[in-house]
Amino acid sequence: MRLLATLLFASVASAQTHQADIVIYGGTSAGVIAGIQAAKLGKKVIIVEAGQHIGGMAVEGLGGTDIDNQKEIRNSPAVGGLAREFYRRISLKYNRNGAFDAIAANGTKNTGLWRFESHVAEQVYEDWVKEAKVQVLRGHRLKETGCVTMEKLKITSIACENGAVIKGKVFIDATYEGDLLAFAGLSFAVGREGNAKYRETTNGLQLDSKHKQLDKAVDPYVRPGDPTSGLIYGVQPALTGKDGDPDDGIQGYCFRLCLTRAADRTPIEKPPGYDPTHYELQRRYLATGGKIDPPSPGVPNGKTDPGSWHSLASNFTGFNHRYPTASYAERAEMIRLSRNHIQGLYWYLANDPSVPEATRKAWGAWGLTKDEFTDNGGWPRAFYVRNGRRLVGDFVLTEAHLRRNNPTPVVDSVGLIWWPPDFHHARCIVKDGRVWMEGAVFDNSPNPNWIPCGVPYRSLVPKVKECTNLLTPTCPSSSYVAYGAYRIEFTFMAAGQACANAASLAVDSNSPVQRINLGQLIEMLSAQGQVMEIPR
Repeated sequence: MRLLATLLFASVASAQTHQADIVIYGGTSAGVIAGIQAAKLGKKVIIVEAGQHIGGMAVEGLGGTDIDNQKEIRNSPAVGGLAREFYRRISLKYNRNGAFDAIAANGTKNTGLWRFESHVAEQVYEDWVKEAKVQVLRGHRLKETGCVTMEKLKITSIACENGAVIKGKVFIDATYEGDLLAFAGLSFAVGREGNAKYRETTNGLQLDSKHKQLDKAVDPYVRPGDPTSGLIYGVQPALTGKDGDPDDGIQGYCFRLCLTRAADRTPIEKPPGYDPTHYELQRRYLATGGKIDPPSPGVPNGKTDPGSWHSLASNFTGFNHRYPTASYAERAEMIRLSRNHIQGLYWYLANDPSVPEATRKAWGAWGLTKDEFTDNGGWPRAFYVRNGRRLVGDFVLTEAHLRRNNPTPVVDSVGLIWWPPDFHHARCIVKDGRVWMEGAVFDNSPNPNWIPCGVPYRSLVPKVKECTNLLTPTCPSSSYVAYGAYRIEFTFMAAGQACANAASLAVDSNSPVQRINLGQLIEMLSAQGQVMEIPR
């Protein structure tokens, strides 16, 4: 009996131990693309995903891709390699591949061809990893303590809460939060550094930002005009710093809900513990004549994926600053609070008598879809984490690399960033006796102050003195400003493909990821159709 028990224990222990050449933690778009590319190169690869779904925000509601969706920006030429293959596979699902291929041939813009429904994106990713024979371990979340084993600056294994241990030669942190790199003890940043640190102009506090600023003056006090009465829900006190000062606040998160006006929609119900005072800010804004219009269809089949087209309509502004470094339990509570707040907001806009009738009618026409997020009541399973941890390596990508005037050249480009520095509001504060939205930056003017720039390979690797076998496509070594331009899904995918190639070279040469043959990496990426500089 003792022998049988020993054998059974050995069998279970063996089943919980996995080994691969390349281990990817995080089944985001970057993680999936990295896994597929590594498999194409003949490497044994494992994607380790904390949840049950792969694809990241593409399968959690972000179907309105930031590709060719701005009047002054045509950034689709930056989409190459496996990222372009992903969007082409999406087009095949909608039988629009002919039109999709044509836009590259004739240089036109067609925003709709880059948009998709979440369940379609998930099917594309699922089919693709099976086709590439990539192993995916779902429901494998890193232990919060003692999960990383290192020897001589190399990660040798990671351990999950369910007891599984995954060993590898090279590791890729493809999470939005940067959990693996943090648990490995690598240097990282969270928040806004301030302009002085890297000689930037749009970092730190943005107290004078006009982007998506409220167009009506709203009194912030519980008793209007009386500062002693306290602040209404969601409004924070005036800040004592000045424009450009360092600040730990980051842009607001949200859920990219999938909504529809179809007859079989599921109405958004009043959440448990609904408190109408939590929407006093919206009530006062509407009372001044302000408008909070509902979303419009922007995703196939009449759906929409609202993010934050209005400052008071979706983001959980000011409440998620600690999310990147919070414990799992704290994150879960933030997600719960955010969902309740946003659900209550949508219910308020569709039902509260203080909301103008036309607005109520317009909002009431929208509801949850029956075919999205079916395992979570029609709600996305994840926050839209617009800013997680950012690696701090021996090189840091900054605003200087994106400046139109005298930019610092990127000499080791492995992809292309083609989006302006883009931050949503970080706080809703009191300024000059009124409600003021702080932190938003965006520039899509005809003559912007930024230019597309390369994804520096050096931004994807940690300090050589800290770790020699980890890369990250999602938490690059960058300032807050530069990350605001980097944080687009197609850029994540391009960086994921670059990381997979680099990891493969590191495995083959038994070299630190910081010492691989960069010329060989660029040749590989070029052969794979990766876009690494502005096309002529």
